[in-house]
Amino acid sequence: MAQTSDLAPIGSVQRTQGGREATEPMREDIRLLGAILGDTVREQNGEETFDLVERARVESFRVRRSEIDRSELATLFDGIDVGEAIPVIRAFTHFALLANVAEDIHRERRRAIHEAAGEPPQNSSLAATYLKLDGADLDAATVADALTGALVAPVITAHPTETRRRTVFDTQHRITELMRLRLHGHTTTDDGRDLERELRRHILTLWQTALIRLSRLKISDEIETGLRYYPAAFFDVIPEVNAQVRAALQARWPDAGLLEEPILRPGSWIGGDRDGNPNVTADVVRLATGSAAYTAFAHYLSELTALEQELSMSVRLVHITDALAALADACHEPARADEPYRRALRVVHARLTATARQILDRRAEHELDLGMEAYEAPAELLADLDVIDASLRGHGSAVLADDRLGRLREAVRVFGFHLSGLDMRQNSDVHEEVVAELLAWAGVHTDYMSLSEPERVDLLAAELATRRPLTGPGAVGVPPACGGLSELARKELDIVSAAARAVHVFGAQAVPNYIISMCRSVSDMLEAAILLKEAGLLDASSETPYAPVGIVPLFETIDDLQRGSATLEAALDLPLYRAVVAARGDSQEVMLGYSDSNKDGGYLAANWALYRAELDLVESARKTGIRLRLFHGRGGTVGRGGGPSYEAILAQPPGAVRGSLRITEQGEVIAAKYAEPRIAHRNLETLLAATLEATLLDVEGLGDAAGPAYEVLDDLAERAQRAYAELVHETPGFVDYFKASTPVSEIGALNIGSRPTSRKPTTSISDLRAIPWVLAWSQSRVMLPGWYGTGTAFEHWIDDGNDPDARLEVLRDLYRRWPFFATVLSNMAQVLAKSDLGLAARYAELVDDEALRRRVFDKIADEHERTIRMYKMITGQDDLLADNPALARSVFNRFPYLEPLNHLQVELLRRYRSGDEDELVQRGILLTMSGLATALRNSG
Repeated sequence: MAQTSDLAPIGSVQRTQGGREATEPMREDIRLLGAILGDTVREQNGEETFDLVERARVESFRVRRSEIDRSELATLFDGIDVGEAIPVIRAFTHFALLANVAEDIHRERRRAIHEAAGEPPQNSSLAATYLKLDGADLDAATVADALTGALVAPVITAHPTETRRRTVFDTQHRITELMRLRLHGHTTTDDGRDLERELRRHILTLWQTALIRLSRLKISDEIETGLRYYPAAFFDVIPEVNAQVRAALQARWPDAGLLEEPILRPGSWIGGDRDGNPNVTADVVRLATGSAAYTAFAHYLSELTALEQELSMSVRLVHITDALAALADACHEPARADEPYRRALRVVHARLTATARQILDRRAEHELDLGMEAYEAPAELLADLDVIDASLRGHGSAVLADDRLGRLREAVRVFGFHLSGLDMRQNSDVHEEVVAELLAWAGVHTDYMSLSEPERVDLLAAELATRRPLTGPGAVGVPPACGGLSELARKELDIVSAAARAVHVFGAQAVPNYIISMCRSVSDMLEAAILLKEAGLLDASSETPYAPVGIVPLFETIDDLQRGSATLEAALDLPLYRAVVAARGDSQEVMLGYSDSNKDGGYLAANWALYRAELDLVESARKTGIRLRLFHGRGGTVGRGGGPSYEAILAQPPGAVRGSLRITEQGEVIAAKYAEPRIAHRNLETLLAATLEATLLDVEGLGDAAGPAYEVLDDLAERAQRAYAELVHETPGFVDYFKASTPVSEIGALNIGSRPTSRKPTTSISDLRAIPWVLAWSQSRVMLPGWYGTGTAFEHWIDDGNDPDARLEVLRDLYRRWPFFATVLSNMAQVLAKSDLGLAARYAELVDDEALRRRVFDKIADEHERTIRMYKMITGQDDLLADNPALARSVFNRFPYLEPLNHLQVELLRRYRSGDEDELVQRGILLTMSGLATALRNSG
């Protein structure tokens, strides 16, 4: 990797001299990082290892240029000693990681060039959004209504495919900072160190650090991993962005009372999502909520310490308000008698220390014990900070108020004492089982399972209308054999009780939602309500119910999405549940499952089922007079709802956003978006820009043609689902093919998450979790969940009409005018560009049954060719990445470096499955998985 003369990107985005010149700085960065990595490999592992790596690199580029057949490269690794293979795997994995750094830096470079040239702000930036809003002639009342209760919440989830360890994460961040200095022309660091030498030092650290864990990730590790994004980026960026958006909108509509609460508020599932994860316990919930609160307090106490140093003004030189004087007078320290701001800040510091000691499970750094009274709520802390702010602003020191103090005030507004809201989630089947046991134990009904849906709803509604608990000391304090509850029921009640403690200690925002996976009925929603009631988190017995935690149905399969609006309306028809929603400001959240709907029905059918479900839910909200908030359960990859966030949000149906958006962030996508402040700022800005546009502007673009367009998609989705089902659900032996031709069985051994790969022991595709389903197809480069069935649907729909040309023109027109349809095709094209059926054929060779191999792989290959052909016909584009030059750069720069990882993975899988018990063989497989996930960036 010391030489990179072969690194010549191709593709339409690069074909002009201008395009090549524009990307040359990135290519230079890649050359530098690759050369340093190559030198490190040679120095640490010897010339022989370096030569093998270099030969694999050169041969991979020859494969890309069609100078040699892929099989010739594969022979390079036939029979390779696993001890020799592992350094090769690590080398290409590290190159992928370093290429990520170079690409991120290049995006910053291009944005700076655009800004310096005075070009209009780019789409997906808030500056561009403000220009669009200014041109829309919106009145204040319309804007105020649309942004009531506005919320944009990226939710960090508890089942990542993120494979990097903390040390690797931190080292990559330091390399990014060094490359950023180089971007601005520096040759030394701020403290005078040679920049290239520092790069070499950190790349050496990377090389000498193990990439994968020897033991499975624990939930405590996941909690720590999720929280590291706060000091890394969120504490700097989220308060700043909230302040900027509020100021921009209030300047445009000063009398509308906009964004009185922060619009951008992060959430988490880490430690609260127990759907299929038996490792989540009450202790884990306490750890998750307590660790989050600790992180918030640690930040506040550190900032207060810094503020005490900065605000050194003397009362002999400045004037202060009476309120500031009163606050400062509570600190009796003669040495600071003439420093009122420092004394006031020490009062705040001491009271916050008392609060921390009262509610945290561990001591925070930067404490100040002056024996003062604790704050009861974040509002009291904010009130004291506001006193300091008002005094500064009132006496000519606004520039000081706007700096660290301003950021701290904004941080308290958004993070409170809880930091981020922890959602609780469990499967409806578990709720059903536990509630049946509770009802039987209390003597309410001995066989709840036997009841019909109307009977269940009547029984549960009646129970919710009373304050009488279903359990008592005899339920949880004695074993089942002695009349107590089962272990499952006790565990579920303990978990919800731990959530109730968090709400009591840290505030209602600590646990904002209870999500019901696989929700299919009203009784599924009420069963969750029963558990909340048992823990004291729901009291619907009075005219003004107590309901700090929202009940959120999650509709996941195609059928459940189609019935989602009917389920919601039936729940709202119940006076008791309607009263609960009214107590929550007439706001109802609904979660939409992208992953299982795709696994159930395929790419196009799932996307259309989600769109239709949103249309129906919006209409239900209109009819029932509630405010609907949609929570999008998207994964990193397109097969799980991934893709560019800006386009995805603008592709939502009219009325589906309404100022609010919650969206899951998962896997290596989290690090790619939020690992450091500049990148985090850009990505959070994108979410806000799209949310504002989708809320306040007409972005669907169909007008009166919406009805016919929806009918076309109804037909296409049905055809696509049929084609997908014919392969996945109906082809004999498909599950065996999937297990043999992908590393899905080995994914369970990759220590990247705390949960099992399946919800329960089974060989059924329906019970397999969506992440391993998608990750396995990504590793084998088929990428099947992101496209299969779509080509057949398009081809058959066009050919079944009397005038195929006219039908093709219909699809072309929809592509031009309808953001949803354009986004579906664009995301699919991204997946197809990352797929490689030549490499997939190598994985197919792992299937021993030749007839099965041909039967399944031939179908996949035919559909792959058909889908690409139909995409090009509809869009008029010959290049799959014509509308995504950044990804085009990435694909053509880095994908030759993936080639050796795929070939080595196949080789090691073959050995492992043949009985080779060498520990290094399994470790090599896991390393290839890590490398490919890093390189693909959104693989799970």
